[in-house]
Amino acid sequence: MRALLSALVALTLLAGSAFVADAGGRSMGAKVDDAWITTKVKAKLSTEQVKSLVNVNVDTKDGVVHLQGVVPTLADRADAERLALDTEGVLSVRNDLKVATSTGSSPAASPSTR
Repeated sequence: MRALLSALVALTLLAGSAFVADAGGRSMGAKVDDAWITTKVKAKLSTEQVKSLVNVNVDTKDGVVHLQGVVPTLADRADAERLALDTEGVLSVRNDLKVATSTGSSPAASPSTR
């Protein structure tokens, strides 16, 4: 009986560890949290500034939101970063948004943290 219980515990641990982490070592919970953060940030961007921020690309990894794309103004760029930072679960924002009205030089990416 003791051997059966030990074997069952060992199998449970082995099977569980196969489903807990992906190839990069990230847990399924972390991947789901990042997907949820991305969804919340995209929703904020599309509802706050429908015309100027709807085409912003949002990716999240380990609570860090990465913004990419082109926005019309510096104010839109700052608004997108602010909205992302104000989202629950966001640890920091990497803002690589370019401003369409800039003449050849684009603003440098600015990693922001809370």
